[in-house]
Amino acid sequence: MMASSGTLDYEVFIVKEFRLQNSLTLRNCVLAYKTYGTLNSSKSNVIVYPTWYSGTHVHNEWLIGKGMALDPEKYFIIVPNMLGNGLSSSPSNTPQPYDRARFPNITVYDNVRLQHMLVTEKFGISKIKLVTGWSMGAGQTYQWAVSYPDMVENIMPFCGSAKTSIHNIVFLEGVKAALTGDSNFNNGWYDSSSPPTDGLRRMGRVYAGSYLLFT
Repeated sequence: MMASSGTLDYEVFIVKEFRLQNSLTLRNCVLAYKTYGTLNSSKSNVIVYPTWYSGTHVHNEWLIGKGMALDPEKYFIIVPNMLGNGLSSSPSNTPQPYDRARFPNITVYDNVRLQHMLVTEKFGISKIKLVTGWSMGAGQTYQWAVSYPDMVENIMPFCGSAKTSIHNIVFLEGVKAALTGDSNFNNGWYDSSSPPTDGLRRMGRVYAGSYLLFT
């Protein structure tokens, strides 16, 4: 089921009951997405370009443009927003019983399966010329190839891996600790009147410093 997003610059695909890999069910699960270019009559010019951690479709647009590798004059480019990024179903916009800290753990597999539903049910696409993505988008790219090898013709993951390395897990635990150490975080039950501002600042410092080391 697809519903209009009004004045927003993206659309939404809604699944009434989306069963997650952990067996929980997200009701009225929302997948926000944006398309660029035109789907040709044979539906053979499709590129799927998933978002990365904390990114939205807008942050993917730097690689989309006339004369560029992802040229909307040649390809029909679908950018699905990852679950949890604030546009698709996330802790901030999901009603009870899965609001805020109760939002279930989401896997790369969950994201790709939902994207597959969008591609096949909304657009009737059976072949994808390319799946590409950066960072966590790269992880989703690998998952597309594993989950739907007969559908995906090519993949181009970049700055990402099929499995998170141990040193990256340690880095992410440090980032999480910087945020959750703020008392206003309140185990995920904070609200707009008292956000974990100090924790977010500490998180930004840790992330920025570690990112520079890794790059």
